[in-house]
Amino acid sequence: MKKFAPVIRGYDHFLHGGDYNPDQWLGHPEIIDADFERMREAGCNTFSVGIFAWTSYEKREGEFDFAWLDRIMDRMAAEDHRVFLATPSGARPAWMARKYPEVLRVDARGIRDRYRLRHNHCWSSPVYRDKVADINRRLAERYAGHPALGGWHVSNEYNGSCYCDLCKARFREFLRERYGSLDALNAAWWSSFWSHTYTDWDQIEPDDFCVDALAVDWYRFNTWQIVDFMHHEVAAVREFSDAPVTTNMMGFRPDIDYWQVAGVCDFIADDRYPGWLEVRDFAGTAAAAAMCHDFHRSMKRRPWVLMESSPSNLNWQPYYRLKRPGLHRAEALLAVGHGADAVMYFQFRKGRGGSEKFHGAVVDHEGSSRTRVFRDVAEVGDILRRIAPVRGTMTEPEVAVVFDTDAWAALMASGGPSQGEKKYAETLNLHYRALWELNLPCDVIDSTADFSRYRVIVAPMLFMLKPGVAEAIRKFIADGGVWVGSYLSFYVGDSNLYFTGGLPGGGLRDVFGFWNEELDGLTPEDRQSLIPAADNTLGLSGDFPLEAYAELLHLEGARMEAGYGSDFYAGTPALTSHIYGSGTAYYQSARCGLEFLRAFYRALVARHGLETAAPAAPGFHATVREGDGERYLFVYNFNPEAGTFDLGGRSGTSLIDGGRRAGEITLSGFGSDVLRLD
Repeated sequence: MKKFAPVIRGYDHFLHGGDYNPDQWLGHPEIIDADFERMREAGCNTFSVGIFAWTSYEKREGEFDFAWLDRIMDRMAAEDHRVFLATPSGARPAWMARKYPEVLRVDARGIRDRYRLRHNHCWSSPVYRDKVADINRRLAERYAGHPALGGWHVSNEYNGSCYCDLCKARFREFLRERYGSLDALNAAWWSSFWSHTYTDWDQIEPDDFCVDALAVDWYRFNTWQIVDFMHHEVAAVREFSDAPVTTNMMGFRPDIDYWQVAGVCDFIADDRYPGWLEVRDFAGTAAAAAMCHDFHRSMKRRPWVLMESSPSNLNWQPYYRLKRPGLHRAEALLAVGHGADAVMYFQFRKGRGGSEKFHGAVVDHEGSSRTRVFRDVAEVGDILRRIAPVRGTMTEPEVAVVFDTDAWAALMASGGPSQGEKKYAETLNLHYRALWELNLPCDVIDSTADFSRYRVIVAPMLFMLKPGVAEAIRKFIADGGVWVGSYLSFYVGDSNLYFTGGLPGGGLRDVFGFWNEELDGLTPEDRQSLIPAADNTLGLSGDFPLEAYAELLHLEGARMEAGYGSDFYAGTPALTSHIYGSGTAYYQSARCGLEFLRAFYRALVARHGLETAAPAAPGFHATVREGDGERYLFVYNFNPEAGTFDLGGRSGTSLIDGGRRAGEITLSGFGSDVLRLD
């Protein structure tokens, strides 16, 4: 596998830096001077500039001043730094909101917002689109050839909905293009429910979520709006600049399909803020962060950018908890081990006011390089320089976990099978964590991705089957793949209509070898368990508690690997396997806890001969990047105490301190290392 080119053309470094807001310090040039000293000391080389700077460019309509940005860009170039120059659409000036109220969003009640907060702009407003295109063109024309320009940071954390008449009209046009006719829409939405059959497009109200298919299409429309708006922004930039563009994503969400946003991006960027609040389970926090990292690496199957993280505490989480010594280094290297070629922060210097003055930053209000946090950041900067050969390498997993935004949205929009949170993302995280603990590299993919590159696909709670997915699952398993599914899978089609003819839907009953007749909702007082069959093929043993959901299956060729322990369906299948073609379909028909998933995936890895990065050990993790004939092993201890970790017969040289590593190695509490493997 060849190494990938740098994210910033011709700039062959790990990127290290973050959001820098000199526009907040224009009255204090001595602070800006000090910032450039701190950048050098911290080993920082790349900065996002101008994210919320619109008013600093255009204090009054049509009166532009870029002199301050000229000075900053020139200083960045003189230091051989690079800038992701932001388009400022994430927060519009007050004068614009006052003069053109149509740029502000309307909520579901029909009330237009006031000028406040950020990200409250209407996606459809012609005025806002014109203003955004104008400021973007001016920035692109002025800085397209600037030596400091590394790329374009388009807006910031796109999100939210608008219910104004313009957006409603666009939603109805979106539906007209999707369905073609009202008859087709009424059929797809089952709109005869509660006499909701539509006889005119204008009758469709986007907040009428008693039609659950409407709710799913509204989420899809919101993604379409965001993608369309980003295309609009990028088009203005592209009139003058061909530098790479991106926008910063925010992990797993049911209301934005980031697989589609990724199509507008030249490289993927994410904002990730693990809080380390579960003090008895730091590894769980690390695994959740790593799953998001793999999600973003998988989008373009190339290195990505950690655009925002915090080197210290977070002002918006329930507890203002400091990172313990070693955790910042481990968190940064966790992103790199899972494919990041950049570690960047929000923000470089703490602001003195506003809602984020308590948010962690590289440079504290105190201003010097003497703080513990600054030393932690400088250590990461030094490490990124030492591990430079890793930049551009990649991970090629045999296993993928399926995260499907539409499946999540459809499940949340459905009035059942229980009220409240259905724990889709949490369930995926538990499955992923069990794999992460085994040091088994994973991609995180959409249900419409190419399955053929993987040996094992894990797809819990795949509630919705999009067009073509059932056929892809059938082919994947028949061709020798291993599929791991779970309860609440294959219930509805693309418009959230329940399948008829029995579950699994989509014609998959013969692939999985059972009929799923009923779903039992378990209360907190219910005591249900999964008990492995004496002759199960995975060698499982024990008694594992279940919660929330339990499906009642009838075998139609599948093998019962485990059964329920109690109630009227005791002894019926809770875990099945089915040979189909050359592959195997596993199905967990109830929500199992982490202890069962650990046992199940440990047995699955052994049975199917999957390669792990290193032997498993509690609280430890290992992952691999490779390219140009070299392999690099990242190892982590997410325990507060020092411990030993078995490299599993591997050996190598630490890129951090040059020492040799083989056999069992010792890592300090929250310790981490990067090895070039022999």
